[in-house]
Amino acid sequence: MSAKTVTLSKEEIEEITTAFQAVDINGDGSIKASELQEVLNAVNIKLPGYKVRQLIEKHDTIIRDDQLNFEEFKKLYAELKHDFDFSSKLPALVKKSGITTFGGMSQTSAEGTTHTVRNEEQVAFANWINKNFGEDPECKKYLPINPDNNELFTKCNDGVLYCKLVNNSQPGTVDERTINRAAKLSIYQIHENLNLALNSASSIGCNIINIGPDDLYAGKPHLVLGLLWQIIRYGLLANIDLHNHPGLAALLLDGESLEDFMKLSPEQILIRWVNYHLARSNCGRQIANLTGDIKDSVAYIHLLHQIAPPDSGITTHAEHEHDLHQRAERMLQEAEKIQCRAFVSPDDVVRGNYKLNLAFVANLFNMYPALDQAPNIDLSEIHPETREEKMYRNWMNSIGVSPYVSRIYSDLTDGLIIFQLYDIIKSGTVNWNKVIKKFNKMKAMMEKIENCNYAVELGRECKFSLVGIDGKNIYDGNETLTLALVWQLMKAYTLSMLTTLAGTGHPVLESEIVTWVNNKLQGAGKSRRITGFNDPTISSGRVVLDLVDACKPGSINYDLVKQGDSEEEKLSNAQYAISAARKIGARVYALPEDIVEVKSKMVLTIFACLMIRDYQPAQKR
Repeated sequence: MSAKTVTLSKEEIEEITTAFQAVDINGDGSIKASELQEVLNAVNIKLPGYKVRQLIEKHDTIIRDDQLNFEEFKKLYAELKHDFDFSSKLPALVKKSGITTFGGMSQTSAEGTTHTVRNEEQVAFANWINKNFGEDPECKKYLPINPDNNELFTKCNDGVLYCKLVNNSQPGTVDERTINRAAKLSIYQIHENLNLALNSASSIGCNIINIGPDDLYAGKPHLVLGLLWQIIRYGLLANIDLHNHPGLAALLLDGESLEDFMKLSPEQILIRWVNYHLARSNCGRQIANLTGDIKDSVAYIHLLHQIAPPDSGITTHAEHEHDLHQRAERMLQEAEKIQCRAFVSPDDVVRGNYKLNLAFVANLFNMYPALDQAPNIDLSEIHPETREEKMYRNWMNSIGVSPYVSRIYSDLTDGLIIFQLYDIIKSGTVNWNKVIKKFNKMKAMMEKIENCNYAVELGRECKFSLVGIDGKNIYDGNETLTLALVWQLMKAYTLSMLTTLAGTGHPVLESEIVTWVNNKLQGAGKSRRITGFNDPTISSGRVVLDLVDACKPGSINYDLVKQGDSEEEKLSNAQYAISAARKIGARVYALPEDIVEVKSKMVLTIFACLMIRDYQPAQKR
């Protein structure tokens, strides 16, 4: 089979998105050989299993995980389109896959443009928003959202609900003083709200690459649903760890250490949690996934019976129903008794929709974990994720690394995420022929250390300061040394963007950022200046607010600015400054506390992000 290089237009990207959603049968964001085989058979493209596996292996070039993400799928789709006229078979496939096609949702949509969306996700997310914001007086004009038409895409498009949803998932991310809420918002005010929502979502780890304010305003369903899922997922999984739920220690397997358990992702912990309760129910069931293993509803029936309060009236009678859809409906009726009927419909259960079943189980855990304190286990060494660790992890996820980083130390030990970061900063930095992507069980430790040694070597080639750091430190999850490398990657990423926009022909120096800050303040008639990123006057937040106002005059309401004499006033100013910066288009990852405490590294990134925003062409902003 021959692969043909195709230059993709915006319309072709829409077409590929439709195809990806149709082939991604379980909705988990990746395509496996079994899914591809099923879809090809459905449109009468008959290939033997080994040929399908070869197709996956051929295009699985970013992370060798035997499945394709969206970027990898683009090349496969070009090949299928060229060799089998796959695009002509899409309409029939879309119909079979439960996908609805919409035209543009606003006047800004391109004429003739179509977008695709899975009906079940649209219904689930609309209902989740209705449930969570039904009592919020500021949301009354938007709710309820009808899940059966395009209201989800049109009622969110002024940015207010997106901002509310980000704060629901990570409280305090958006300073609500910065949200434009007038009865009649201008297109510029809407654009500001959408900027604020997108950059705030990015700050909690949502990948917003290729999603812009215009896309959300136009109500492009596949982009809207993609963003909503990331925000909702973050909130559902944020507290599934030992620090927030010490009772999870009861889930340790024989011989398993707390350290090993803490390396599990939230999704893995949820499966472990389900199996823990299934074992206690003596139903004879265990699950390995949230797709095929839950399709018959039996695991859910017994899970609900185990976790529900004794007086809830939940039974296991639904297990005796023979029809799978009817059984799923009866199971959900039981879930409704404890206000946990959310995200899934009977069809989503029977089809094994990964996203929505993950959301359903995560919501069950958050509502009714039903865990007792594990006996004879010392939890004194369990510490919550620090602000710095969370910020770095969110930054990595927001720029599209794969797989998703859940634990910053354990998820970097094989070097593969670090290599992606290098290539995102500067394409071609990594010689992927030197990278081990699949590990031999007998030699895995040595192979991973070899990768990490190469990652450190690349850092030195990039002129990073890595004194005393070697690959074994990264493999071991040494906190101080791992963070030192990640910080320099983040700094390089920020300065490389700035250098490209500045167009000076040489890397932008830290001293040049300080000069820019002071010149910008002076040019706007502001009286404050800084001597560096550790200038103690930064602590009040006022110089950051002045800089935001200098970048976009009138963007700061100085009636809301405090004097900054107390810690409370400083934090209030810093919160306002961070959200105001995001609102004008600066993708700031730092937290308000970084300003108050004058954390020089994070202060550098704040000023650099504002400088990037200032250098961007007005149209891109």
